Amino acid sequence: MERWKIYAFAAAFFAGLTSVVAKAGLKTVGADLGLAIRTVFVFAFVMLSTLLLTDAARTATSLQSAGWKTVALLALSGLTTTLSWICYYRAMHEGSVSYVALVDKGSILVTLSLSILLLGEPFTWRVGIGALFVVAGLVVLAGGK
Repeated sequence: MERWKIYAFAAAFFAGLTSVVAKAGLKTVGADLGLAIRTVFVFAFVMLSTLLLTDAARTATSLQSAGWKTVALLALSGLTTTLSWICYYRAMHEGSVSYVALVDKGSILVTLSLSILLLGEPFTWRVGIGALFVVAGLVVLAGGK
């Protein structure tokens, strides 16, 4: 199996675990405070990973040559991540984590559309059928609550 697929499946596993653990942690704190605490740890773990698992000289060179457009796009990604997390944590705090997580996965439709339109990624019949299943799942969920 290709390495990127292993990472993708691992990401899905950890994302699912994250939601359940976070919901359990939100029993005694509000959504925003819970998210703030989580974010501090995310920052610390990512920095530790960067320091321990990457070549520092190559990382520094890459950062120096990145340019304003790269930094701006990553900053925008950080902003959209923040907005997503705030909404997700507030929804999870008030609602069922299984329902919130399923609806949140509908974000794949936005990702698919923008990756095709803005990044020029291919639209295949597999992508189309997968998107239809996601839409069908969201319709079922929306009708149930």
